Amino acid sequence: MYSIQHLFFSTLLLFTITSCCTPNKELTEEVIAVNPSYFIQESLMEPITTEDHSLSDGSKVECYKVVVKSIPHEHKMGPWCPTHIKDSKEKGGIWFEGGKVYDVDGHFISNIGEFYSDEKWNLYNEDGSIKVTKTQEACEGAAKPDVEDIYKNHCVECQPSFYHHHITTYYIPTKPIYQTSFSRVRRGIMGLAFNGVNFDPPAPTDAILKAHTLAPLDDCGGHVNPHTGYHYHAVTGCTKEIKQTDQHAPMIGYAIDGFGVYASKDSNGSRPTDLDACGGHEDQIRGYHYHAGETGDNQILGCLNGATGEMIVSH
Repeated sequence: MYSIQHLFFSTLLLFTITSCCTPNKELTEEVIAVNPSYFIQESLMEPITTEDHSLSDGSKVECYKVVVKSIPHEHKMGPWCPTHIKDSKEKGGIWFEGGKVYDVDGHFISNIGEFYSDEKWNLYNEDGSIKVTKTQEACEGAAKPDVEDIYKNHCVECQPSFYHHHITTYYIPTKPIYQTSFSRVRRGIMGLAFNGVNFDPPAPTDAILKAHTLAPLDDCGGHVNPHTGYHYHAVTGCTKEIKQTDQHAPMIGYAIDGFGVYASKDSNGSRPTDLDACGGHEDQIRGYHYHAGETGDNQILGCLNGATGEMIVSH
C-alpha cells in the first residue's frame, strides 16, 4: 500500500537500481517489440505516442509514452481493512506471509498477535472495532519511515480518492535492450499492467510489521500509497489477459524495460522450471519474457534484465 522507503510527494519517482555482478546468459532468441495496442484505451489519459528518452544504461532510444491515472477498469479497488473483528472476509483484503495468502477478516485481525507470536499487537478496541487509518492525514501519518505513534497498531489503508489528481507518465522502450547483468529495482516500478496500473517492487513488509501496522492488498493484489496511487504487489487474475495460441501463460503487461510479463502458470496450472533470478526465460514465440511471481511471494518480478525506462508522477 505504501513504500515506506520513499519520500513523500516527490514529483519525479526515480529508480533505485542495484546491478548484479554475475552476467546473465546471452539472449539467443529474437527480442519482441512492445505492442501498444494491448493497453486498454479507456485507461489512457491521451493516445500512446513515441518519444526519444534516456534509459538506465544511458542510451537514448525510442520509447512509448504512456500516460494514465492508475485506475483499473476491469475490477473495483478494495476493500482492504475490515472495520470489526466479527467481519467476514468479504469486508477485507488479503495479506501474505511465508509464501501463503491469508484473508484479512475480523478473525485474522483479532488473532494477529498469536499469528506473529508478538503480544504487542493490538489492532482493535474493546468494542471490537478495528483501528483503521480512515483519513488522508492518518494514511500519511502511517505511510512514512518513522510511523507516528498515534498510528502504530493500525490497519493502514489509503483511499484512491485521496490521490485522484495523480497522473503518471511511463517511458517504455519500444524494443527492449537486453543487458549483460540484471538489476534489482528497490523503489519505483517493475512494470505496467494493460490497465495502466503499475507492478511495484516488493512491499517493505518488515518495516510495516515493525510498527505493528498491517497494509492489506485487495483481492486483486493492489492497494494505494501517497506517491503512485493504486498499484499491484501481486497478480491474482483480475486484470486484462492476452491468451496465447499454445498452452503458455497469458500475457498481463510489460516490464518497464519493455519485456513482456506473463502470468505465473500456464493453462495446465504449471509454472516454468527454467526461470532465471528475475523470473524470466525465453522461447521461440515470445523471445525473452518474464513470469509473475505467485500471489504469496510479495514479488511480481525479482529483478530486470533490460535497460529500464522511467515513471514520472505529477501531483
